[in-house]
Amino acid sequence: MKRSLVSKLQIGESAKIMGWVQSIRSLGGITFVLVRERTGFVQCVFKGSPRISRESVVEIVGRVHQEPRAPGQVEIKGEKIRIVSEAAQPLSVETGKSAKLSLPQLIESRPLSLRQEKQQAIFKIKAELVWAFREFMRSQGFVEIHSTKLTSGGLEGGSEVFPVKYFGKTAWLAQSPQFYKQMMVGVYERVFEVGKVYRAEPHATTRHLAEYVGLDYEIGFIESVEEVMEMEEKMLKFVFGHLKTHCPELKLFEAKVPEIETIPRITFAKAKEMIRGKCPVKESGLTPEMERAICQEVEKEYGSELVFITKYPLGERPFYTMPSKEEGCSESFELLYKGLEITTGSQRIHQYEELKKAIVEAGMKLEGFKGYLMCFKYGMPPHGGVGIGTERIIKELLGLGSVEEASLIPRTKQRFHH
Repeated sequence: MKRSLVSKLQIGESAKIMGWVQSIRSLGGITFVLVRERTGFVQCVFKGSPRISRESVVEIVGRVHQEPRAPGQVEIKGEKIRIVSEAAQPLSVETGKSAKLSLPQLIESRPLSLRQEKQQAIFKIKAELVWAFREFMRSQGFVEIHSTKLTSGGLEGGSEVFPVKYFGKTAWLAQSPQFYKQMMVGVYERVFEVGKVYRAEPHATTRHLAEYVGLDYEIGFIESVEEVMEMEEKMLKFVFGHLKTHCPELKLFEAKVPEIETIPRITFAKAKEMIRGKCPVKESGLTPEMERAICQEVEKEYGSELVFITKYPLGERPFYTMPSKEEGCSESFELLYKGLEITTGSQRIHQYEELKKAIVEAGMKLEGFKGYLMCFKYGMPPHGGVGIGTERIIKELLGLGSVEEASLIPRTKQRFHH
């Protein structure tokens, strides 16, 4: 008999179910065994007390009956049970629906904690988010690229890079696909990438990871940075709409999916004025406390959980960022979602001589940028793009305590397991 899937069980048929034992409950000489597999749960009923343990892999053969009180309103009257792989007891962590684990327990016992229904759901939702991002980008004429994650120098400068040995030399893990996206605009006009990003992040916070999944795109032939924001607005509308219709798992988190019409645009200067007197205001950059306060004010005034913060001070942006006509400002933005920055984006400098000047003024040597500068030397269109943190979106959407919960095997300065 071939294996039957829980989602395809038919009343009256004989079925062979294979999966993990989620729970065992005995009552009046009857044993109820709840089996979990990739399409759901099914209750199996046996006379007596079969010798099985939780999380063991079992094969159960029996007839399918209707049972309104059981998951999916069906149950299997068990005729045979075979232990395929017995689980050691006691379990190192609980896997039941009501189990509550601390973050260290979740991470340190990841292979087992991921068997929890809610933990599995996080990564099903994350997979759908990435699928929807790809689908939208393709629908808009973007070409997917796969850039190298080994570079001969930190792409954007700074010390937060991981050195690695490379045939007797030192290479670095890429902090961003930024330079490669820009190069490929000179080929395809519109490109996107889904890939790992590496940052030797020294902070121990609920919003930082040393390795995360980045969603990036770059658009050529733009007239202003507004087109970059419009594209992200349309993309998020599509992605959130997809999650709402394709992720029943959202109910496990009581997650409210944003309904996007227009995301408000507020300048960096105005955003700071909105929160003066409500929290300490730092003149350069935005602290996490400032980001939360801004989002609270925006939700009150505009009814939106998302807000674009535009016109960042030029001195706080990477060298390739396009300066604004406004003194000291740049054509750059960040997108905040429920108090957390999920996107950084900008229009880029596309003129060869201007870009060389920006590199020198940033204190870097032109020799290290030969490959990057080549595409600009031979003609580049006005362009811009974004980098998005997948785990940060998932954290805010599902109300998780940390981005680590949204990473399958999280890497931070403090944690390096498995």
